Amino acid sequence: MQRYIIQRLLQFIPVLLMASILIFVIMRLIPGDPAMLRLGVEGTEEAYQAVREEMGLDKPMYVQYVYWLRDVARGDFGLSWRSGQSAMFLIGKKLPATLWLGGASMFFGLIIAIPAGIISATKAHTPLDSTLTAAALLGISLPSFWFGIMLILVVGVYLGWLPVGGYVSPLEDPVEGLRRLIMPGLTLGVQFAAPLTRFVRSGMLEVLNEEYVRTARSKGLLESVVILRHALPNAMLSVVTVLGLQIGRMLGGAFVTESVFFWPGIGLLMLESIKQRDYGIVQGVVLFVVVGFMVMNLLTDILYAALDPRIRLGATSST
Repeated sequence: MQRYIIQRLLQFIPVLLMASILIFVIMRLIPGDPAMLRLGVEGTEEAYQAVREEMGLDKPMYVQYVYWLRDVARGDFGLSWRSGQSAMFLIGKKLPATLWLGGASMFFGLIIAIPAGIISATKAHTPLDSTLTAAALLGISLPSFWFGIMLILVVGVYLGWLPVGGYVSPLEDPVEGLRRLIMPGLTLGVQFAAPLTRFVRSGMLEVLNEEYVRTARSKGLLESVVILRHALPNAMLSVVTVLGLQIGRMLGGAFVTESVFFWPGIGLLMLESIKQRDYGIVQGVVLFVVVGFMVMNLLTDILYAALDPRIRLGATSST
């Protein structure tokens, strides 16, 4: 196991290097002059040039990249051109809101996907199964921004049950923080739950016909005990393999959801920074998301090995 983890950590280096090159080049190919955005259209050419020199944009692109990569290796993502503050400080300031939203989304997703998948599998080929399967397909197909807007219109505006946007820290006001969390959390949670429901269903269908499940039933155990104690833990093995990918997909959806609900996380920060060509913030957020995605996949592999003792990650990686 230890050897496998070390190998995976070493694999992070080329992936991060490739991601840094891509985002660095793509940001500079986006039309627009950061100096003009900073000074406005009334600035003179001399003023624009002075700002470009201050930002380091007067140097060749490969030189800019080398300097930036050197700073990143030291934990410095540079300064925000809009606020003059450290990019790492701004990302860290917005990160708790995104983590709060992500945790709520996972909670909503799991409490929807696991019961729906179990019911769909135990009632396979019935109208209820068809309904749940169709709902899962609909959840996969619907864009998260559309579902979020519909929640705002129906639950927030028409019914008036919940506030339509904004963020309140749960440490300051737990009740209001939870009220403002429900709609964005549910928006992302549905996107998280829809594909997960299908994996829970397929995993349950595989194990329900296994011999140990039939043995448990022959002992006269309650069906709920057979499902929850014997079938579900083994069915979850197939779910764990895709859990890391779904979390990565959820991070991508968080950027759009945060903009819909004006949720002040790193997604909204990144969208605003892209408009202003604030390279340091955008590059820092993308690298942070890439690292988070890779770490989640590594933890998923480790969890899979812990759930299934037959798997030895260290041995698998050496073959």
